[in-house]
This record gives sequence, C-alpha cells and structure tokens, in this order.
Amino acid sequence: MNMDKIIVYTDGGARGNPGPAAIGVVIKDSNSHAIKSYGEAIGNATNNEAEYRAVILALQKLKLIFGGKKTAKFAVEVRLDSELVARQLKGEYKIEEERLFPFFIKVWNLKMDFAEVRFFHVPREKNREADRMVNEALDKEQKKLF
Repeated sequence: MNMDKIIVYTDGGARGNPGPAAIGVVIKDSNSHAIKSYGEAIGNATNNEAEYRAVILALQKLKLIFGGKKTAKFAVEVRLDSELVARQLKGEYKIEEERLFPFFIKVWNLKMDFAEVRFFHVPREKNREADRMVNEALDKEQKKLF
C-alpha cells in the first residue's frame, strides 16, 4: 500500500497549570511544506490535558481536510514537546492521572482512521511553530477579558 506521509507538530499549554489553556497544531507534508495551522483557546485545563487535546485536534483536522478515504492511507508523524504525553501515547509510560484517560482513549480511537500514527518527542526548539500558535491563542483570549 502506498502511504502519504504527514508530519504534525502539536503543543498545548496552560498559564497556571491548571489555568487558561490553549492548543497549537501545525500540519506539514513530507517535504515540510505547511498545509495548515491552528491555535485555539480551550478554557481552563492542565498542561497535559492541553497536550492531549492538541493531538486530538490534529487528527480530527486531518480527517476534515483530506477526508476519511485518503487519511486511511496516511502515515502520520505526531511530534510534540511533552515527553510524558508522547511516551504515554507510545505505551511506554502508564497513565496515572485519571483525568487523562478520556483523552488517551479519544486519541486511540482516532488513530484507527489512519494507516499509521506514530508519536515522537521533540525538543521545544523544534516545536516553535506549534508553541507560537498556543501563545497567540492565549494572548488573544486574554485580550478579550480586558
């Protein structure tokens, strides 16, 4: 089977942990050309919840952009700077925070719509674009309050 490779950078952050939180997603093709990026405030959450929600948004957006038939042939590389969440999604770490179970299950179910989904921990400096989307969404949300 011929698989199209998609690279997704995700990030989530909360100011206060828990506190006002946002997620960022940058979708690229196999040649690192940007396809789409998203930044979205998600209300109050922890950093880990935001990290998971960013992965969920990324997989949902891929299905919306390309459609289910095409994404069934995609090999997706999800790159995130949360080592904890990356290792939990790879099955290397147990999930001990009960509030993360529903997010993990949602990611697990979304993975079924793709030929392959792999998770990679990357250093923060290699995830700047997704991080910028998080901060822009948080700043925009904060300005609404004043």
